[in-house]
Amino acid sequence: MEESSKTLAYRDYIQREEMFVRAPYNPEVEFYSYIMSGDTAMVEKLTEENFLAKRGGWGRLSENELQNVKYHLVITAAVIARYCINAGLPVQTAYNLSDHYIMLADKCKTVQAVADLHKPLCMDYAKRMRSLQKNAVHSIHIVRCMDYIYDRLHTRITVKELAAYSGLSEAYLCRLFKEQTGSSISDYITKMKISTAKNMLLFSDYPIAEISSILAFPSQSYFTRVFKKECAVTPLEYRHTRGI
Repeated sequence: MEESSKTLAYRDYIQREEMFVRAPYNPEVEFYSYIMSGDTAMVEKLTEENFLAKRGGWGRLSENELQNVKYHLVITAAVIARYCINAGLPVQTAYNLSDHYIMLADKCKTVQAVADLHKPLCMDYAKRMRSLQKNAVHSIHIVRCMDYIYDRLHTRITVKELAAYSGLSEAYLCRLFKEQTGSSISDYITKMKISTAKNMLLFSDYPIAEISSILAFPSQSYFTRVFKKECAVTPLEYRHTRGI
């Protein structure tokens, strides 16, 4: 796959321009995963339309329309809190945030007022999850390198280019990165690529060979070996055992 095509494919995956067209097996799980991973840009995009007010197919939890939408916001807040706790958000923080939005909803007098809480609720959790990932390190150099890596998972990222980007020597950057993240740069890049590959296997219809190419693995066989080492199953087994 040519470099320009790989870039477009990766951007397409990140931006999810065709998410609703491809109809993933569980779009709600996909949406929650964006919040859990701190993907604020994607959460912002997916909450542009107030689907809490407009989406069809909601279960009927009350004959009263206002009460019905309040119940759904409560469920949404509870599910998001659980997802974020599982991803490392402190329990007290997660539940305090959930309680805050539930209390705001309880005071609402109209369906639209409740629905308008959906976006700030989701963005609040997403921003906290993003901060949680960055607050684990203290150096702005390392934070910038982590963002650089995430934006370029479709390329072969080298220590040399990261050092040039951060303005640090290669040796110092490697030592600092290890101290503050607990991983070497190469291990961190691999983990990020595999994490992205897992989501692509679950929530996209890309063939495994194409995922390997998009994420700049030198070959599909190498991608499979690395994936199995990290996940204890092959990419195909991972996709199949999770219902795809």
